[in-house]
Amino acid sequence: MSALADALAASRDDEFRRAARALLRRPIVRAAGPGSDDFAVIRRHASELRTWFDRNTGWRLFVDSEVARLAKTVATTTDHTHPARDVRSKQPFGRRRYVLLCLALATLERADAQITLGRLAEQVVLGASDPDLVGAGIVFTLQGREERGDLVSVVRFLLDIGVLSRVAGDEDAFVKDTGDVLYDVERRVLAALLAAPRGPSTIRADGFEERLSALTAEMPPTTDDLRNQHIRHQLTRRLLDEPVLYFDELTEAELTYLTGQRAAITSRITELTGLIAEIRAEGIAMIDPADDLTDIRMPESGTEGHVTLLLAEYLAGTAGRWVPLPELHGKVREFAAGNRAYWRRNSAEPGAEVELTSVALTRLEALQLTTLTTDAVTARPALSRYSLAEPTIQERR
Repeated sequence: MSALADALAASRDDEFRRAARALLRRPIVRAAGPGSDDFAVIRRHASELRTWFDRNTGWRLFVDSEVARLAKTVATTTDHTHPARDVRSKQPFGRRRYVLLCLALATLERADAQITLGRLAEQVVLGASDPDLVGAGIVFTLQGREERGDLVSVVRFLLDIGVLSRVAGDEDAFVKDTGDVLYDVERRVLAALLAAPRGPSTIRADGFEERLSALTAEMPPTTDDLRNQHIRHQLTRRLLDEPVLYFDELTEAELTYLTGQRAAITSRITELTGLIAEIRAEGIAMIDPADDLTDIRMPESGTEGHVTLLLAEYLAGTAGRWVPLPELHGKVREFAAGNRAYWRRNSAEPGAEVELTSVALTRLEALQLTTLTTDAVTARPALSRYSLAEPTIQERR
């Protein structure tokens, strides 16, 4: 009986971990659609998951018969390295696509249970004619393939997160102006989408930074227990969401709390997710042995992945100096010449090194391995994981 009880307990722990990782990987999980295999497991452990996330991160977990939503709030609003991306091309959203996304959501909030892409486009064009948006330089009249492509990119993003479900039609036909698409509006997902302590319409501030600060502001702690809880939430959020937590980025109060509670915090995260804490003098990285909780992998296959790894190795050996971009362009040209047989065909063409370097540095910055300015880059401490050591040759006995 003891062996059976142990096996059941182990199976239950595995399920609990699978459910938590599914929510961290994809904070919106529907009963039907991407990630639906995990939905039943999340529902089964909803109560425990809700308790864990509330106590350790302050994130709300909403689960009903159709959707599970983990309302994650970021520890910082200054990180620009993880933008929304086009589902197909993986290109980051620009300013216009973010505006179109907001206008599309506002339209869907007022829409019937079904909507066509053509009808959605009409309402978005109408919203984009608002004098404030026009005054801010937003132009969207649905004229031309580029603007249609921007709207379709937003719609595919909404399809991916489950706000829309395609009933009939194809977005490519809409881009070519040869057809339309019909969607179901998933009300439960739409209602649970906003992950902020207060609604944007209740904010009176005018400036962008002031509005963003008000949108994400939480109730200030008023007792010692609440202050400790607030710090615990901030630290756990960063350890779950960010590749590296650097000690020199913490406040004195956060560093003091982490010094006393480091083992307890990291062990709770390990128990929940399977992430393993790598602790160095400069900070903590939670390493994922399964390598599926990140949107940017390192190392990664393909030309861009190989360039990123080679530049990481090079920068790890620059002893923390600021390396000018032309120097890196030269290194990438060397790498391209040496890997001509393995990289994609145009990687050795003149000028290709600029784009390859830019892609690689964007990845390294998102992984918090480097600091990037407009004309130079420097290595951060965690990049030393990719430094090359002299090989050790053992004599045969």
